[in-house]
Amino acid sequence: MNGQAKLQRLRDHAPIIAPSMLKCDFSNLQRELALLEQADARTLHFDVMDGHFVPNLSYGAMVIQSLRPTTRLLFDAHLMISNPQPFVPAYLDAGCDLVTFHIEAIPEPRALLAEIHQAGAAAGLALNPQTAPESVRPFLADCDLILVMSVEPGFGGQKFLPDATDKIKTLRNWSPASTLVAVDGGICESTIVETARAGCEYFVVGSSIFGSADYDGAMRNLQEIAAN
Repeated sequence: MNGQAKLQRLRDHAPIIAPSMLKCDFSNLQRELALLEQADARTLHFDVMDGHFVPNLSYGAMVIQSLRPTTRLLFDAHLMISNPQPFVPAYLDAGCDLVTFHIEAIPEPRALLAEIHQAGAAAGLALNPQTAPESVRPFLADCDLILVMSVEPGFGGQKFLPDATDKIKTLRNWSPASTLVAVDGGICESTIVETARAGCEYFVVGSSIFGSADYDGAMRNLQEIAAN
């Protein structure tokens, strides 16, 4: 099954809670994956940072590739990097099912979206808090997922920016039904309510899962709140 089919199958389990691995315990990744699988996670979100597009560094394709044989969960790579095109093949080779890059990095993204699709993966576009939704409107039909950043990208644990809610609502109205609308940043019990009501279906969550002693309880709680 290719990445597009895997992502669309997640709709059966919407709302989708995608744990952000930026906040996990890197000293024991196998244990973290086991706990997330026990919590019925369906996907893992990998924040890739280059220290240029965002003021922070994280991990790269090698780390993701090392984890691929250990789990069958969908791998979602969010490339917060200035020049993603030369690096996308490495993330596809690493086993990522979904690759998302930023409209600010490639204002004309169709060719790269098509390249990701041709490799059998799902493709997404992300937009930063200061970027207008009009910037991605021409490309929504080419996207499997559109990711709204609700914090300034680069660091986990930030506070949700309220303007993201209206942006989610706009993009849900403009997007084909097959395009998932996602949000990343500051998602907790209160903010997941408003973003779900705005039309978000895919929630990237860091601190609200990894800051809990009970991943299963935290994920179930967030999913139930979003569903209601």
